[in-house]
Amino acid sequence: GCLLLWLLPFVLRAQSSGEPKPRPTPCQQSPAKASCKGAGLRRFPKELGPGVKYLELSNNFIQNLSSSYMLEIGQLEYLDMSFNQLEALSATTLAQLPWLRALLLGSNHLDRNYVANGQALHLLRNIEVLDLSANNLESHVAGWYISSLTRLRALDLSGNRMTRLPAGIFWSAPRLHRLDLSNNYIMEIEEGAFEALQGLEVLNLALNSLHCISGFSLTQLRVLNLSHNALEHFISEEGAEPYLLQALDLSHNRLLYFPELPSTQYLTHLNLSNNLIASLLPGSLHPREFVLPYEEMASFNRTWHTAAGLTRVADLDLSNNRLQLFPFTFFHSLGSLHSLSLAMNCLQDVAREPLASGTALSVRSLDLHDNAIRVLPRWFFQSLPQLEAINLGSNSLQPCGRDRGGNVGGGFHVPALAGTCTAFYNMPRLKHLSLYKNNITRLLPYAFDQTSLLSLDLSGNEDLFVPKEALVGLELSLQKLSLRGNQMGDSKAELPCLGTLQVLDLSGNNLSLLPTGLSCSPLESLDVRNNSLTTLEKLASCWSRSLKDVSIAGNPFGCCSLAWLD
Repeated sequence: GCLLLWLLPFVLRAQSSGEPKPRPTPCQQSPAKASCKGAGLRRFPKELGPGVKYLELSNNFIQNLSSSYMLEIGQLEYLDMSFNQLEALSATTLAQLPWLRALLLGSNHLDRNYVANGQALHLLRNIEVLDLSANNLESHVAGWYISSLTRLRALDLSGNRMTRLPAGIFWSAPRLHRLDLSNNYIMEIEEGAFEALQGLEVLNLALNSLHCISGFSLTQLRVLNLSHNALEHFISEEGAEPYLLQALDLSHNRLLYFPELPSTQYLTHLNLSNNLIASLLPGSLHPREFVLPYEEMASFNRTWHTAAGLTRVADLDLSNNRLQLFPFTFFHSLGSLHSLSLAMNCLQDVAREPLASGTALSVRSLDLHDNAIRVLPRWFFQSLPQLEAINLGSNSLQPCGRDRGGNVGGGFHVPALAGTCTAFYNMPRLKHLSLYKNNITRLLPYAFDQTSLLSLDLSGNEDLFVPKEALVGLELSLQKLSLRGNQMGDSKAELPCLGTLQVLDLSGNNLSLLPTGLSCSPLESLDVRNNSLTTLEKLASCWSRSLKDVSIAGNPFGCCSLAWLD
């Protein structure tokens, strides 16, 4: 060790006396691609070789897009300079990039020197993808930047300071397919603002300040996002051409009624969550009766509640509105509806008249959590023959029991609960059922008989009693069971032999012993946190080959009796 320390100064002097090593390049480079992302650069790099077509310079400190080395990379097709400090674009430099197709300039300072910068940008005649997001641009500045860029196909102006879209703002970009205007302050869209965009397919206007959409006539659009605005009205314009719209997001607005959609359209996904819709039934109050009418609405005189044209809608989200009644009649015409959410409304009942004989809804997934539902009649489920998953959490439902003796044809409700409980038995298509936080205190025998559930959530029902007969019928199907947070004691959790159970959550109870019926379950995941367990010795050997993860924190395990862990 002493010898090494004695020689160290000589070694260092020998190294310093040699030729200086070339400075390593901060960029990772291949023949056609160079990445200098986050390299701490303050100017355009010099070390780029000829032939580079893809250049990434994001997350640096570059202020000027100018370089005398552009001749070496004149073949550049993609340039990313987002998240820099750009405030100046060199016309001389951009003129040397005739092949540039994509230019990403998001999160810079292009609100400065915008006249000269715009003149420089106009030299990129072949640009197809342009990102000017988060540059503090006002409407007229954004319009100036994109003027003369006739080949644009994708434009991102999100996160700027635009307050209006004047008529003709996009007249020079007729080939636009994708346009992102989200997260601005847009309050007004002048008539003709989108008139030149006959090929526009995706439009994002989320997170703005729009109050009304009337005369919507972009028939060629496929995707429209208007979420997080202040919309009270959405009225489309009926015309000869069919609307090609497939996905419409109107969530997080102030809609008072179902939007007026064209009769001929191809909508498959409709999001109306987080609005103020109180009814979907015919004859409900017209919004003109309780809000100030818009002048534009005088020219529209058509029927209210246009559900008839929604034959292709597969996914409908009406969660977090003010609906009080489940309107079966409204959904009747939605023949392709597979996923429906009415969660977080004020539902207390379903429409009293069941569907006409022979008619049914095609819904496979239904979310009704966080309502005030007390009972669902038998015909409710008979009208949903394809139902596979239903979330009824945070309601006030009590599952019915079933008497197997002598009732071969289908059983009956326990007399004491007739008309006050919901039958979940004899539903062979149902696979996933959630009844968390329903104030259920006791499960009755054979509550899920002849219902081949794969998952069952009974968590959050304080002081719940689960007799052994309650889960009979699920022995050969149930794979996931949650009894979390029920404050159940040892005598209140009795399970039959669930031969397919793989995931079990018993956390947040008062168990000092695990239910004996678990010995024949091939558990892979077990959560017993926050109980009163001192050992798992009796059952550990049963899961020695199957168990993959186990959570046991918050139990008073004895340090001298942990042999079961082996």
